[in-house]
Amino acid sequence: MQLTEQEKIRRQALEDIRSLGIDPYPAAAFEVNTTAKNILENFSEENKDDFKEVSLTGRLMTKRVMGKASFAVLKDATGKIQLYVNRDEIAPGEDKTLYNKVFKKLLDIGDIIGVKGYVFKTKVGETSIHVNELKVLAKSLRPLPIVKITKDEETGEEKRHDAFVNPEMRYRQRYVDLIVNDGVKSIFETRSRVISAMRRYFDDQGWLEVETPILQALHGGAAAKPFKTHHNTLDMPYFLRIANELHLKRLIVGGFEGVYEIGKMFRNEGMDRTHNPEYTSMEIYVANKDYYWMMEMVENLLEYISTHVKGTTKVKVKDQEIDFKGPYPRLSIYESIEKYGNIDVSEMDEEALRAECKKLHIEVDKSMGRGKLIDEIFGEVAEPNLIQPTYIIDYPIEMTPLAKKHRSKEGLVERFELFVNGKEIGNAYTELNDPIDQRERFEEQIKLAQRGDEEAVGQQDEDFLRSLEYGMPPTSGLGIGIDRLVMLLTGQTSIQEVIFFPQMRKEK
Repeated sequence: MQLTEQEKIRRQALEDIRSLGIDPYPAAAFEVNTTAKNILENFSEENKDDFKEVSLTGRLMTKRVMGKASFAVLKDATGKIQLYVNRDEIAPGEDKTLYNKVFKKLLDIGDIIGVKGYVFKTKVGETSIHVNELKVLAKSLRPLPIVKITKDEETGEEKRHDAFVNPEMRYRQRYVDLIVNDGVKSIFETRSRVISAMRRYFDDQGWLEVETPILQALHGGAAAKPFKTHHNTLDMPYFLRIANELHLKRLIVGGFEGVYEIGKMFRNEGMDRTHNPEYTSMEIYVANKDYYWMMEMVENLLEYISTHVKGTTKVKVKDQEIDFKGPYPRLSIYESIEKYGNIDVSEMDEEALRAECKKLHIEVDKSMGRGKLIDEIFGEVAEPNLIQPTYIIDYPIEMTPLAKKHRSKEGLVERFELFVNGKEIGNAYTELNDPIDQRERFEEQIKLAQRGDEEAVGQQDEDFLRSLEYGMPPTSGLGIGIDRLVMLLTGQTSIQEVIFFPQMRKEK
């Protein structure tokens, strides 16, 4: 391993610390009784006696040595706080080693330390910790990117210099990103709160959170290209799931009123600002409901999540203000294409749709059936215009093999997708529970697979069909992309910003 000059210096410092009889990676726990945030929010001259003996750990972010006294900044999980370190107080008596050698010369930016002391305010009014005990907890062998912040004297505006902003480096080294870029952690804290709020809403309704297989003998429940693997003991192929729909419906057949699962899905497809091959999805199925009920439930759910996480139904994404308060407009997919593209596709056959795609410079191939061609046209002319939450409803039957035929509109199914800020974040049906109709739809999918459509399911899921033959009550199902929802609620425009460790090309 080739070391930089700075890395060599740090490794020498590590050895020097050890030579002084100090373990730079001690096993014993360091007692912590407070946080930087707690001190900064609650300390005052009136209650200073409550902060006479504070103890906390964190990463050394800056250090200014000035003779026998120094100032430093410590960053823990909650924020940053200033330290005041005096040689005579952390090493009383004649032994000045800890300060003169360790703190002044051998501690580096990024090192993890523990400190004990009392809280006070400096002459300029900055809340700080007067350190009387310091311990090395972990020596950092790699230098952190140093983000310098300067302030414009006239406007007071802060400017960042030499920031760690390269996206590939940030996503590949998320641990560094979290250390040096203060806003990143809050994105993932919001992500956690979004999932917690969603669970709370469902649990309050009495619906059960369940787990279904990630390794599946057949890929189904959605149209997507799967990842394929092989199980040695069973000597058979398996797929990473592209959806958990068919297993969750089996549980509705088994007698549960409502079941949901929040978990990873895997699609062996392209990567861009809104797609990652591994992503988090929520799917829920509720008996004795239809897609009209589900639209109202989704409005209530998103209003609940937004209010609990952000304190408002309104969020900013770049220059757009999105309002999650319902009700949301509803347009059929045919109406949306006609509204935004001035094209009536409702009566077009495959040949006419291919001609329309050619006019729009949409690439198509012979494997695409009528449903996929309509979806391509919709994505080109309508989808980018759907900024505020909007339901696109009533899809052609060819597009949706798992949805019930529309109760009053021939050739359509009872399905909606929720679009926000030009992207789909939710998909729902009145679920197909007629086993004979379902078998025929699957057979159409097999024909598409035989034409070369890699997203179509190439064989029947006989066990799922068998479960439907026992009888599934009228049911509505919904899937929501968690990553895209978090993007909206944190104002991000790239899915990689809301996934801790997105997939990356192999590092060179």
